[in-house]
Formats: sequence, structure tokens, C-alpha cells
Amino acid sequence: MSSRYRPLDTITYQRDIFPEAITALQFDPVSDTLWAGTNSGYVSAYYTFHGLRGVSFPVGGGLAVKNISATDSVVRAFALASEGIGTWTKGGMNKWFYRYALEVCITAASHNASPSSIFALGTSTPELLLVNSGTGDVVRRSQVPSIMTHLVWSGLHLISGSSDGYLRTHDVREGTRAMSSASSVRAHESGIQGVEAYNHYVYTIGLGTRQGRPYPDPLVKLYDLRTMKPLPPLPFQNGPAFLNRINSRPNSLVITSNQGLVNIVDATNPAITEFYQLDSPSFITSAAVSPTGGYMAFGDSDGTILLMTAEEEGSEMPFNGFKGKSIEWSDVPEPLPLIEWTDFTPLNMIGMPHFNEPLLSAWTPNFLVQGMHFPPPAKIPQQILSSLKYNDNVGYAALPKELRGRRNLAITAPKKSGARFRSGKAHQRAIPKSYRKVEIEYSKFGVEDFDFGFYNHTEFSGLETHISNSYTNPIVQLMHYTMPIRRLAKSHNATDCPREHCLLCELGFVVRMLEDARGTNCQASNFCKTVGVLAQMNNAIELIDFGRESAELNYGHMIQAFHRFLVDHMSSEGNSFPHNPNLLPSITSSLNSPAPITQLLGIDAKNIITCLHCKAVREKENMTHVIDMTYPRKPLSGDAINDSSFASVLQHSLLRPTTHKATCQTCKQFSTFESRRSIRSRDLPPILAINANAFNEETHKYWRDNRNQTFLKPTVEIHGQFEGMEDPEAVLYELRALVVQVVTKEQHSHLVAIVKVPEEEQPQDPETDGPWYIFNDFVVHNISEEEALSIPGSWKVPAVVYLERVDLCSKLNFSSLPETIDQSILCRDTNIAQSRDKRLMKHEPLRFEELPNPGTLIAIDAEFVSMQQEETEYRSDGTKKVLRPARLSLARVSVLRGEGPREGVPFIDDHIHTSEIIVDYLTEFSGIKYGDLDPNITRYTLTPLKVVYKKLRLLVDRGCIFIGHGLSKDFRIINIFVPPDQVIDTVDLYFLPHRQRRLSLRFLAWLVLEENIQTETHDSIEDALSALRLYKAYQDFESQGTFDQKLEELYREGKKIVRPQRAPFAWRISQSRPELAAASSPRCFSSSFRNRQPSIKSHSSVHSQP
Repeated sequence: MSSRYRPLDTITYQRDIFPEAITALQFDPVSDTLWAGTNSGYVSAYYTFHGLRGVSFPVGGGLAVKNISATDSVVRAFALASEGIGTWTKGGMNKWFYRYALEVCITAASHNASPSSIFALGTSTPELLLVNSGTGDVVRRSQVPSIMTHLVWSGLHLISGSSDGYLRTHDVREGTRAMSSASSVRAHESGIQGVEAYNHYVYTIGLGTRQGRPYPDPLVKLYDLRTMKPLPPLPFQNGPAFLNRINSRPNSLVITSNQGLVNIVDATNPAITEFYQLDSPSFITSAAVSPTGGYMAFGDSDGTILLMTAEEEGSEMPFNGFKGKSIEWSDVPEPLPLIEWTDFTPLNMIGMPHFNEPLLSAWTPNFLVQGMHFPPPAKIPQQILSSLKYNDNVGYAALPKELRGRRNLAITAPKKSGARFRSGKAHQRAIPKSYRKVEIEYSKFGVEDFDFGFYNHTEFSGLETHISNSYTNPIVQLMHYTMPIRRLAKSHNATDCPREHCLLCELGFVVRMLEDARGTNCQASNFCKTVGVLAQMNNAIELIDFGRESAELNYGHMIQAFHRFLVDHMSSEGNSFPHNPNLLPSITSSLNSPAPITQLLGIDAKNIITCLHCKAVREKENMTHVIDMTYPRKPLSGDAINDSSFASVLQHSLLRPTTHKATCQTCKQFSTFESRRSIRSRDLPPILAINANAFNEETHKYWRDNRNQTFLKPTVEIHGQFEGMEDPEAVLYELRALVVQVVTKEQHSHLVAIVKVPEEEQPQDPETDGPWYIFNDFVVHNISEEEALSIPGSWKVPAVVYLERVDLCSKLNFSSLPETIDQSILCRDTNIAQSRDKRLMKHEPLRFEELPNPGTLIAIDAEFVSMQQEETEYRSDGTKKVLRPARLSLARVSVLRGEGPREGVPFIDDHIHTSEIIVDYLTEFSGIKYGDLDPNITRYTLTPLKVVYKKLRLLVDRGCIFIGHGLSKDFRIINIFVPPDQVIDTVDLYFLPHRQRRLSLRFLAWLVLEENIQTETHDSIEDALSALRLYKAYQDFESQGTFDQKLEELYREGKKIVRPQRAPFAWRISQSRPELAAASSPRCFSSSFRNRQPSIKSHSSVHSQP
């Protein structure tokens, strides 16, 4: 055997369309077999290093296999969502399966303890079980302090690694008390990922904590089991993910990272080490070492098993190192007998079919009721039993008068007294109606049927909540009404931003939509989607709202973390150094200009650090965008009471005086250091962004109203500090907006924005209470300044506050910012597909002389794919309630010339690239197939969503008139607002309000244009062209004065077709329209009115009969 490992051919088995990760690996100890567990809960056998596939069987649960243990005769395994753990023969037959309890999962399992046949199990209860591996019976059980994730034997001791990061030993020879934990040590702060043991030593890998988040600990910890004392650890900077021991080299460990770096190191001499890099394009998800150490196997997330061997070239050494038991192949079913069928052949010759589930006739004890899970019914009173009369074995009796009253009521706890006493707690003020959470209800016509106008009678638009991460709506509103940020975000849209996912771009699109909507509800779907993508890319999972509302979910924490995340990202995304524009009058050279967001929000201060022992002073540059509020400590007895006004607390948070201990480089003494920010008043930024940090009762008390005085003030004066002294010059800031968390009695919370609308956008209505408005998602109300500043109780918790500097915001210079999108984007080919087939191109970009002007007619249609399935709740009465509708995304958009010599020729026909997972292509309704949106294999023109959005935004800005069918739903999903005077919707043109039914595009094209469209699937160019021709036909009918007559004829014709009592459909067509009968077929026209999917185009829904 060689001392170096070399790679072998990989083993790949593609079971489904999408690859399945290999989540568990185990070499067989007595045969040339490698057992592999997949992400779908199957265990498969691969024979020899050539990867011959053998038996495969499910372990239950349908999720990833977590652990495989192979013995001389059986294989034991369990999965993440499995009901228990089982043992199978190596031919795939189940021997026993142990189920613990309902909704309790197995979390860890060990190998058999040598020399006994006992193995250990850990459960989520948490509990430690000792189980007989031959029968599956529990021998002993004991409660443990934490959920165990790893179990290994070392001699007679059992070692467990837990989710709390503790390493514990358990002596199974003693009673249950000793089994729970003999000794313990905390090996890792955030959990243990791997444990190996040999003789008196145990090795662990796990997760540490950095900035409050778990991260891979770059050390392999080593402990002596006799004393549980740590020994010098083994460094591994790439973050160890898997830990294995080579049996033939007892002190050698195989450390593997998720990125495929393999390090073989001698624990007794770390200088002896070997490094290998696996050739895998994806993450490593499992690892195993053969019993002899001659082979190593690694599984990745693409379903590939990578093998490495230390055997000599050309060697045929088995996995187990010797010629062991023969391979046990799965049984081949016998061929079905040939039956000569006659009139007298009995039916039982056919035999029973194969069933995947037990038949009802296979009655087992598992079907028996294990216990009463409900109280028994109350006994019938004796006076009723004595008066019973029977009719057909049914007894009935009159109810005595003394028993009449409230019946069939569930017994509950007695109601508390509603009386109020002066000795009790003060009555908490109820949450005002405008602050309460309002949910969107969904009818059969979808979210479009919801009356948003009922909740908003103002000129300012709200934002909808039925999309993921919509908790960010208040921050979006806050940014929108902070005019410098709004102008900056809008101007960023006019730049050629190269990022596919850019929060500043999406914010610019949203604020432009809110600006144009003027009270019409909007949705920030693209912004919220980008939040989720960037949060995952930056490992900020705590910013993602998974829609599971609970009392533990604190939106105050989330919005303040997201606020800092958003500002930092906007600063980096808008930075075009050295070409940043000058916004502040104090900056003279563009070469020194920081990012625009930094110019607006950045606090460029110096950290003055003073050693209190030798008085040595050093300075350190400090730049921050967000101020975290820090509150004065509670004064001790005899101390002076600190000023607790908002101005003083804010100034204290801005300067942030702190003390810490360290070794002074000047006096070489370990002394106390005092640190304080230093910034002149004149250098304070135009906008102060503040995180309130009011997370407990003590800090929240500062914000509450006291003696009819509010903590927040409309304006606040702030003094800077220079050379340790307070700057005599004061700067006046005005309160612009704040985000508050509304907490109910049940501790459920949501967020609202309270905004002071800029003076230039304030309505002239004298009946308003002032410029302050509350934006509770899509609920918008005008409120007084007193209510806006008031924090009356614990239900209203401040989260984010924005202040604008009065003397500086009006002097900001935005003249150097771009304001309009480059018009040449309509004349360029924006394709990113690598293998586009030019023969499939149907569009011709506009020439410069064809650029549209106000009033130019264009026809548009869009197709969509589903990114998230509809979430539905089914009730016990059979009805259902939509909790969250399906989330659709733009997949294709086609825009046609609507007039001129090239009328009807497309100038945009873009498929949209998306990096998200598509759950349903909706091919029947969209025409989009798998691969059409993949830049590597698509044959069509593929364009990023942001570029397509800019094209449509430019067409809206240039005043084009959009013609289409059902455009309101299309524009809603695209997430763009088009003024109503720029929209001509044929679904509204060909509509009689008193008939209620709206006519589909396919029906109108058939009857008006005498064209049969959408025969197989939908094509956006065909649909847009049909809508354009319908509009032209409408103009012709109007010029002839026959449109009303034609519309009535359309409804009469439709009534004949959909009436079920009439003759067959093809016969009716031939009678009513002989000229179309030849071109029609029953299949074609019977589906003519098959409505387009309601989630895509609601206008095709049939409301009622005409």
C-alpha cells in the first residue's frame, strides 16, 4: 500500500431530473461494498470501486439519510424526518424498525459497542437510549441535558456531542443517573459537527461564534478522556466539516472541508501532514474511510461519490481489504406466467398486483387505538334513560325542563373578574385601530379582488404584505419620504449598474413607483426578493422572513439589523470611486468624494483613545452610517441624575464614550483606556440614521410619555465635540420619520412607519391633521404630530428614527446626478445567452429615429413562471383559505410597434434570466419550458430582469400608450406602475358592465379577427399582436358607429357557446358561423374558453353567466 492517495473514477447515479446530494457514506466491513445515503432518504449499495449499483431501499421520512452503520450481516440507518431507526439485510429486506414516539425524531446513533450487541440512540426529547441491535428493543433509557448530535464508543464509555457544544461521557455500566452524564466539557460554542475517539483521546470539530453568528471553528479540538482536559488543538483554517479516523494508522485523522480540501494529519506529530484537493464543482456533504484505510470516499451535493485510494496502480484490492462475503444482490422477480385466456379461465389466475402500501386486509396491532386522546362523552342522565322510546332501534326522549340550557360547550378555565381595583395594575391602553395589523383576504379571484382603497383614502400609496420579506415595507416608506435618499436611488437607476442583485436599484424602482401611484396600492416584490437573495449570499439568514409568525419572532430586532444591512449595501452599490458626485458643498474635489450614501448618512469621526495611566493619546479614523442608541446606566445612590432628554441621549450615543483595559504601547502597562468619538458640529451629516435599541423594559421607559411630555421632539439640537470639549456651535435636526414595532398582548408584533411628508408633497386639504402619516403596510392614515411623537405604552416600541439637518439638506447639490435612463437601451441587443439561435429571433430593436414620443402606440404581453407555490389551509368543512398566493416572476415580455410602416413588428422579445429556483414553468399558459431561462442552454434572447425593467420604465417615462389584454395583472407582477391614461386594455374595451363576464383574448380573436390563437400554448408576441388588432378593430367599429351593436353580438354568441343544454359544440359552430366550421374541430373549440390560469390573468375568469 502506498503512503499517498490518488483519485479514482467517480461514481455517479442520476436517479431523478435533479441531482441528489450524498448525505451519508459507510464502507462495509466484510464485503466489497460502499453504502451511500441520499438526500431523499434512500440507502444504496455500490459494489467494487467501479461503482456497480446494487440494492436500494428507503429508510423512511423522505429526507436526507443522516447515519449508516454496517455490521457483518445487516445495515442500520435512519434519516432526518424518519419516525425511527431500522435494520435491513444486505439484500434490502427490513428485519426490524424501532419507532420512538409521535413527533419525536432520532438525532444520533452509534455503532455497536464492542463486544456487545448494544448501540446507543439520541432523541429530540432529549433522551439517551440503549437498544439491542438484534431485536430493536430498548434496554435502558435516561434523560440527558441537551440534544445529542453525535455518539461514539471508546472502550466501555459512550461519548456524546451535543447541540449546545458540550462533549459528555456516559458510563453505561452504572444506572440511569450515571448514564445521563459522567463528566463534560464545552468543546465548541455553537454545536458539535463531528466526534472521533481512540483509546483515551477524543477529537471534535464544531461551530464557534463570531459577531453573534455561528461559523466553522478552524480548530480540531483534542481532549484526554481520563481528565477531560484539553490538549493542543490541530489547526485547519478552511473550516473542518467532516472528521474520520484511519484504522490502520490509529493516530491519523482525515479532516475534510465543505470545499473539498482534505488534510491527513498525525495527531501525535502535526508536522506530518498530507493535503489533497477534491475535484468537485459542488460542496462536499459526506465522507468515509474504509476499514483498512486503503480507500476514502466523499459525497457531494451533485450526487457524485469521489473515491481516493492508497493502493498501487492496477491493484484490485476490495474495499474491506480481503476477499470477504460474496455480494448479496437483490432478488429478481419471477416472470409472470403465460395465461391462455378463455371464457372459463378463473379470475384468480391473474394474481394480486404489487402494492407499495399495506392493504386494509393486512390488519396489524399498529392499527389498534393506543389510548384515549379525548375525554369520554358525558353519561346520559337517568331521567332521560327512563323515558326513552325506541323506533327502529333508535331511542329518543324529551329533554326535561331542568336540563335545558346551554349545552355542548367545551369546559374552559373560569373567566377572570372584569372588575378594576386601584390596587391592581394600571389598565393598558388598547392599540389604536390604525396601528393594528390588517391581513389581506383572498377570494376566488385572487388578491386583485381585495379592496385596498377601503384602507387608504389619501394621496400616498401603501405597500402590500402577501410577499416574503414584506416586513421591510416601513423602511422602504421611510427611505421614500427622505427626499435626498429618494433622489439618489432614482438617479442610480439611470446608471449602468452591473450588479444582478442591487438593493439601491430596486429601491429606486420602488420609490419611482410610489411617486407615480399617488394613492394606488403598490408592492415591493422585486425589492423583497433581492433582500432574500442578498441575505443568503451574505449569510445573514436572520434577515429572511419565512412567514412563520410566533411570539419569539421579534421584528424590532430584524428591522434594525436589516436597516444597517441596507445602508451598508447601498453605500457600496452606489460607490463609483473616483467618479462619485459631490453632494455636499463642503467637498471641493470629486477625487476625494466618498460614496453618495456615505455623504448623506456617514459620520466621519475620529476615535480618541487615551491611556488613563500615562495620558498617551492616539487617534483612529472611524466611519459609521447608523447610530446605535446607548442609554445612561441607572444611577447609584448618591450619584447625580443624568439628563435623559432625547437630545442628550442621542449626543451620548453619537460620541459613544467607553472604557476598556489593554496594554499601553507607550508605558507598557496594563491599564484602562478611555475611548470617545470626536467630530465637529459642522461635520455632522445631512441625515442621521438611528437604531433605537429599545429591547427591554428599562430602555423603553426612556421613550414613554412622561407627565404629558413626549421623549421625541419635532426638532433637536446636537453639539459635536472637538479636542475633548463640547463644540459651542449647535446643529438643528428635524424629525423626518420613524419605524415602530407594534406589540400585541399575545406578544405578536408587526412594523409600521410614521412619516412626516415633505412640504412639497403635502396635500392642500385644510381638513388634514398635518403632515404626519402612518403607513401600516397598505393602511395609510393621517395623524396629528402629537400622536406621531407619542409613545403611550409598551405596545409601541421605536425601532428606527431618521433626522434631517435643517441647514444642510436644502443646500445639497444633485445637479451632477444622472436623471434619465439611457435611451439607447431600446436600440441595443441585451442578450446574455451563450447559444442563442438567431433563427428564433422575432424582434428587431428600434432604430434611433424610431424612439417613441408621448402618445406612441405600443402593444405588450408578458408571460410568467411560478417561483413559489400557493399556500392553502383546508378547513374541516371542506372549504379552503389561501394563506399566501403563488409568487410569480416575469419570464418573457414582448413589445410590438403599434403604428407606422412597421406596425406589429416586435422591438422587444426578451426571456428573463433568474437565479432563483423555478417551481413551475406553467408551460400550458406561458409557453416557457425547462432550459428557456438558462443562459447556458437557451436558444432564445435572454436578458437580466433589471435591464428589461429599465426598458419598460423608459417606455413609461416617454409617454407611450400600452395596448394589451389584461394589463393590470401583468403590470402588477412586473412590479411597475403605469398611469391609467397610458393604458388601453382590450379586456375593458370589449366589456359590458351589466353582463359581468369579461371576454378572453382567444374568444375575441376568434369572433372579431376570425383567427384561432393559443391552440397549443401561449405566445406573448401572438397575444400582443391580437390585442393590437382588436384595438384597431375597435377603432373601425367606433368610426362606423357599430361598436355597441357588435359588442352585444359578441355576448349573444358567447351565450350560445357556453350554454350546456345546446347541441354538440362543433354542430353549433357550423350553424352559427358556417365560414368557421371547416377550420374548427370539437377539441379546438371546446377548449376555446378554457380560462387562462387565474393566477396569471384574472381577466379571463368567469364571474357569472352573461
